[in-house]
Amino acid sequence: MDSFVEKNDHERARLRSLVERLGDDELRRKVNDHWTVAGILGHIAFWDARALLLADRLVGGVPFTPSEVEPDDPSWINDSARPLIHAIAPREAARTALRIAEETDGRMAALTPEQVKKTWPADQTSPCNPLRANHRREHLDDIEAALRRA
Repeated sequence: MDSFVEKNDHERARLRSLVERLGDDELRRKVNDHWTVAGILGHIAFWDARALLLADRLVGGVPFTPSEVEPDDPSWINDSARPLIHAIAPREAARTALRIAEETDGRMAALTPEQVKKTWPADQTSPCNPLRANHRREHLDDIEAALRRA
């Protein structure tokens, strides 16, 4: 797999498989001290939604602003969003993660070569990263490990 499109497709297929096979009890299972399976799926959706917004701005020709740059340590964002994410019903969080992943990957795949040149890593100053797979892979691996331990 060479392109971000293929990598995104692969991890989105993993996400779909997970969402389709997990029951409500598994979605409520703790992955670590702070996150449930459904919470992590909501976290994935949150960051994919951010990427979708940035891609929409890029496609619309709207320049990125300094406030859109992800902080070096986004822990405070994750920590502050966690209670809201966990307030979403587990099944809905799972469905939302898959829906937003599909929408985000579709938008990223539709970027023109000129638009891709304006994304990270081609443009090191761009807050828009079309490669969603790495973030998903990290968290899907965590979920699968937690489910194996249970």
